[in-house]
Amino acid sequence: MSVMEEEELEFVEDLDAILHLTPEVQLAIEQVFPSQDPLDRADFNAVEYINTLFPTEQSLANIDEVVNKIRLKIRRLDDNIRTVVRGQTNVGQDGRQALEEAQKAIQQLFGKIKDIKDKAEKSEQMVKEITRDIKQLDHAKRHLTTSITTLNHLHMLAGGVDSLEAMTRKRQYGEVANLLQGVVNVLEHFQKYMGIPQIRQLSERVKAAQSELGTQILADFEEAFPSQGSKRPGGPSIVLRDACLVANVLDPRIKQEIIKKFIRQHLSEYLVLFQENQDVAWLDKIDRRYAWIKRQLVDYEEKYGRMFPEQWCMTERIAVEFCHITRTELAKLMRNRAREIEVKLLLFAIQRTTNFEGLLAKRFSGCTLNNGPEKKPDTPLEPTNPFLEDESSEDNVSEKDEDLDRPKKPKAPENPFHGIISKCFEPHLYVYIESQDKNLGELIDRFVADFRAQGPPKSGTEEGGAVLPSCADLFVYYKKCMVQCSQLSTGEPMIALTTIFQKYLREYAWKILSGNLPKTTSNSGGLTISSLLKEKEGSEVAKFTAEELCLICSILSTAEYCLATTQQLEEKLKEKVDKPLMERINLTGEMDTFSTVISNSIQLLVQDLDSACDPALTAMSKMPWQSVEHVGDQSPYVTSVIMHIKQNVPIIRDNLASTRKYFTQFCIKFTNSFIPKFINHLFRCKPISMVGAEQLLLDTHSLKTVLLDLPSIGSQVVRKAPASYTKIVVKGMTRAEMILKVVMAPHEPLVVFVDNYIKLLADGNPETFQKILDMKGLKRSEQNVMLELFRQRLPTPPSGPDGGPSLSFSAPTPEQESSRIRKLEKLIKKRL
Repeated sequence: MSVMEEEELEFVEDLDAILHLTPEVQLAIEQVFPSQDPLDRADFNAVEYINTLFPTEQSLANIDEVVNKIRLKIRRLDDNIRTVVRGQTNVGQDGRQALEEAQKAIQQLFGKIKDIKDKAEKSEQMVKEITRDIKQLDHAKRHLTTSITTLNHLHMLAGGVDSLEAMTRKRQYGEVANLLQGVVNVLEHFQKYMGIPQIRQLSERVKAAQSELGTQILADFEEAFPSQGSKRPGGPSIVLRDACLVANVLDPRIKQEIIKKFIRQHLSEYLVLFQENQDVAWLDKIDRRYAWIKRQLVDYEEKYGRMFPEQWCMTERIAVEFCHITRTELAKLMRNRAREIEVKLLLFAIQRTTNFEGLLAKRFSGCTLNNGPEKKPDTPLEPTNPFLEDESSEDNVSEKDEDLDRPKKPKAPENPFHGIISKCFEPHLYVYIESQDKNLGELIDRFVADFRAQGPPKSGTEEGGAVLPSCADLFVYYKKCMVQCSQLSTGEPMIALTTIFQKYLREYAWKILSGNLPKTTSNSGGLTISSLLKEKEGSEVAKFTAEELCLICSILSTAEYCLATTQQLEEKLKEKVDKPLMERINLTGEMDTFSTVISNSIQLLVQDLDSACDPALTAMSKMPWQSVEHVGDQSPYVTSVIMHIKQNVPIIRDNLASTRKYFTQFCIKFTNSFIPKFINHLFRCKPISMVGAEQLLLDTHSLKTVLLDLPSIGSQVVRKAPASYTKIVVKGMTRAEMILKVVMAPHEPLVVFVDNYIKLLADGNPETFQKILDMKGLKRSEQNVMLELFRQRLPTPPSGPDGGPSLSFSAPTPEQESSRIRKLEKLIKKRL
């Protein structure tokens, strides 16, 4: 290759590198300069282009013409490029010239803006000078308007004061009421002008007129309703009605004085009629007090209801003042005659008083009690006045209010009038509390006598295992006492009553429940029988009769009812007592007492059945198990145990049908007592032959089956036993079966026997191992060797696949022994 060719190749490569454009740039060029010329394509290939121009050798004849065209095109492109370059040079010069012209224009614009700003400032100054006079005129107009308004107010004030003084002298209270309010409102506008003597003089004249009006109105009311004497106008006075409207505008003390004088005069007759030395003043005629005020309130509404403004709530004020006077008078009266107060009389007075307080709550809002904002009474008094309601209907309402189970019934303290009179009875509530103590004592004694007379519930009847009716009577009486006490006081008397309730809940638990549990011997008053039932060889021990079992179940059901109801009683007492005293109400001790009765009742049932099975277990331990020759049906002792279970359990289950959980507890407790006792008697069966052990294993499986079916034994409805109970039976009886399997295993080789014992029983107690050896009938020398080996093997006992003791033999047993165990398993399956 020549040097020229190499330079041309390098030039082409450099040109390719320079003209290589990104796809984005190439796309932009195509959009600006669209072209179909192959030379303008980004992927232009010179070889393909030449092949297109000269597809055959014959076409090479035109090569000169093609070359000339290309050269012409190159010259045109060069001319175009030259023109563009020159144009760009001229554009730069034109740009500099345009920039200079723009800068000159900006300078001219700044000059014009400055001129405009100067002219604006001059215009503003000119406007201020033009509007200066207008502002002065505006201020003058405002001051003139204020002056005119003030002068008008002054004229109104002066004229109003003159008219007020004239109307006051003429007692024209209707006009005075409207005028006085206007004068007072106008006078407020002159508070800042009080330095002016004329204004101050008018203000003093207004105050003097108000004072004169107050004195004059009080004198008018004193004349119409004198404090002494019985003078009363025939009807409401229009003058006094207008005077009340004036009093609304005057000092509030005037209004209070009018109300006080009128109420005192209206109730003066009450103080005379019911003074302490009068026969009608005592508690037995307390109804007459409330009947008197009812008549007075109706009389007031008819004669004076329209004389006083409705916002004064005069009817309620009269009733409230009557209540305050009555409470004071009754308190003084009862303090002087405290020895004459009996509980029936006290309860009568309380009931009538609380009924009256409830009637006040229906009629009035209680707005005057707390000096709150006066508001319109809820219902106007009409001919069907609530105060004229029949007393019997009030009694009925009171009885309905005693129902504590009505969730929407409002509590007594929500009545704004609650205790306004009845509070005076609270110091004498000890009479009521003492009476309830006495009544409850008599009620418990009656329960005891009725139980002795009627006898225990009969088994097999609807009464069997039912709750004793006396407990319902007790709680109904408790409810009545609680309602009566809460209507009067929710303070310390409720705490005292709670103490009485606690006392007789314990009395009921001891005298009615625990005291009537069957006794197992005449000289024992305890609740257990295990120490009193004595085993006799070949004979049965004393058992409870069906009636006694029924009684125990009935007492258990009653104790459960009392436990639940006592908890509800505690909640109700806490609802009714004052919040600061809630913590002092606690009936946990009484609930524990009933829980103890339940536990003792279940224990009695368990011990009765458990002790009935003792003779059978004793007979099992005394059988000659070494001389048993063949395996037969279940042994007589198993039949005896099953018979006792079938006799007792259905009776207990039927009588505890309403308290199923306690029947389950009975089953669990019996199983927990019977199975360990059965295993202890197993250990007494010694020595045992191989056949004897097989018979015992068959008996154990029979007992296990009966125990698993214990909850539903003898029942037409088969229920699945609770899982907790089934687990206890399976665990306990499986241990008994494992003991017998260990006894059946050969004791040689010694290591295998010891390891199998540890796997089957997982019991590291040497005493248990000693009992197993005794059951096998081994000699003392053999036992000592095996005990020593047991102690050596114990620290590292072999384990099963799951890490626990294995339940199968790890070493092969003799073929004969294996066949005997298989035969025993087949026999057990056949029995099932």
